[in-house]
Amino acid sequence: MLHRIRIRSPWAVDALITAVVQVAVTIPFVVPRAADVPPATWAFYGMTTLSVLPLLWRSRAPLTCLLAITLAGFVYLPMGGPGQPMPYSPLVAIFTVAAQGGARQRQVTIAAGLPLVAFAVALRTNTAREYLFAFFLFTMVYVLGVLARTRQAYTQAVEARAAALERDREREAERAAERERARIAREMHDVLSHAVSLMMVQAEAGPLVVRSDPDRAEAAFDAIAGAGRDAMVQLRRMLGVLKEDPGAAPGEGDALHGPRRTPQPTLAGLHGLVDQVRRAGLPVALLTEGEPRPLAADAQVTVYRVVQEALTNVLKHSDARTVTVRLAWGPPGGDRLSVTVDDDGSGVRKPGGEGSGRGLIGIRERAAAHGGTASAGPGPDGRGYRVGLQLPLVISSRAGAAEVAGGAGVATEQGETT
Repeated sequence: MLHRIRIRSPWAVDALITAVVQVAVTIPFVVPRAADVPPATWAFYGMTTLSVLPLLWRSRAPLTCLLAITLAGFVYLPMGGPGQPMPYSPLVAIFTVAAQGGARQRQVTIAAGLPLVAFAVALRTNTAREYLFAFFLFTMVYVLGVLARTRQAYTQAVEARAAALERDREREAERAAERERARIAREMHDVLSHAVSLMMVQAEAGPLVVRSDPDRAEAAFDAIAGAGRDAMVQLRRMLGVLKEDPGAAPGEGDALHGPRRTPQPTLAGLHGLVDQVRRAGLPVALLTEGEPRPLAADAQVTVYRVVQEALTNVLKHSDARTVTVRLAWGPPGGDRLSVTVDDDGSGVRKPGGEGSGRGLIGIRERAAAHGGTASAGPGPDGRGYRVGLQLPLVISSRAGAAEVAGGAGVATEQGETT
């Protein structure tokens, strides 16, 4: 309670302490006195009150308060007024200097306090018993003040550390939220950009062949519908993660949207991605070099998304007639997977093509997240355009190896592996 009052108003605490001490020093003046001792007069009581009033300034001027109380006490001592069981005011002042005073104030208190205590005892009784009691009382009160100072400093340090940890936690939460927003933005861009590009290409070609080649037109519209359904599935997956109930079981969903979680794309899904682009009318070859080895699941997602973004850019911005996707595994003992997407276009965007460059930025961010590198620019000998990705090979699980082998097996059956 006193701690709360002190925070709000130091004057209130000092006034409360002063009032309590005043009550304590008033007791000898209200109890009956023996007939052989001088009566307790108002002059004596007023002098006693003067030795208490400086406590009102104890927090703002500890040493000055102690000096004023000591002076009043030495003036009152020869007057022969009623004595006190304890020197309440000096004890409170000594404690305050030890707990709140500066280093110089504490040094003055110790250097001058002990001689003044000895002088006061000499004026009163001059007995060894009182000397011992006075020195012990002075020392104990001063030590209690030092302990209070130490405890207060420790409490402030703990509070400052807790505040710093809270600030660090808030900053880390903000950074985590920023990273998650960036990840979601990349996923949304990759999914929507690819699907919309396929739909646009098919939609532009459909009217041209609807009369001359109805079968091809029907295939184009089927491709549009397929790309739209794929985009909706991916969007529902991401939105389901965003609004997922932490208490729901993995895979739990509803009749309208289906499961809330679906597997992330892997290397085994590249052949489906390539087939989808082929149906849009762009011939794509998927080649694998070297012996596939296990790759971490998140790295597989990165490879898939980078290839997806590269193919989307070809559809949107290039006049290429063929595209080659190549996965080159390092030799046995090697530590890198090289992924390249080459087209035979002009190496520049189509006239009037629009783009924010976010896709290429996302490619570099994905590569950097796995300790790899990404590049984009003119292809070999300055022909066409190449998107390249270099990733370190980090062993994951046997399942990852099976997925890699499965993807390679599909490519081999299609006769696309060299």
